[in-house]
Amino acid sequence: MFNVAVFVSGRGSNLRALYEKVSGENVKICAVVSDKKDCGAAEFAKENSIPVFFVSSKIVDGFSSYKSVAEELKKFFFVDLIVLAGFLKKIPDEFVDEFENKIINIHPALLPLYGGKGMYGLNVHQAVFDARDKISGATVHFVDKVYDRGKIIAQRSVNIEDVKSAEEIAARVLKIEHELLPEVVKNFSEGRIKIN
Repeated sequence: MFNVAVFVSGRGSNLRALYEKVSGENVKICAVVSDKKDCGAAEFAKENSIPVFFVSSKIVDGFSSYKSVAEELKKFFFVDLIVLAGFLKKIPDEFVDEFENKIINIHPALLPLYGGKGMYGLNVHQAVFDARDKISGATVHFVDKVYDRGKIIAQRSVNIEDVKSAEEIAARVLKIEHELLPEVVKNFSEGRIKIN
């Protein structure tokens, strides 16, 4: 079994896409980690009997440290891959070191464009809209110690020539994310993605 932990901050639409499209015979979503107790993704995980951890870089009641979450994921869940699916906090360097080349992120733009600090959610789509780009898309990349700079694994684009708002771009890109991320995770589970 290929064990996947999913880190989320919001409603969890990419978590749902992974659960519906790849969770099963070969892939198991073994844990969900969030920085927010009241997010839809945590509720979805609980409804589907997926263990949920809440993580914080500060000492907060009911939240675990990244160090203790790393220990749990290694010791009890035997995690093969960590997927950041709308997780809005920067992962600490020590955590990245613990899971080198085992953390991936989905970003709602065609990196290296529109990446970096502050480039998440509608901020990205507004920047794309303001630039009057004709295409946008999604990127899955490895996570390293710099925002959105890890090696690109896969990208998919979508035509946005006729959009009237950043929200329209967001809706189109999200559809692409729901296709791309499960494909990449499936490829990892089948040993099709190698690090050189």
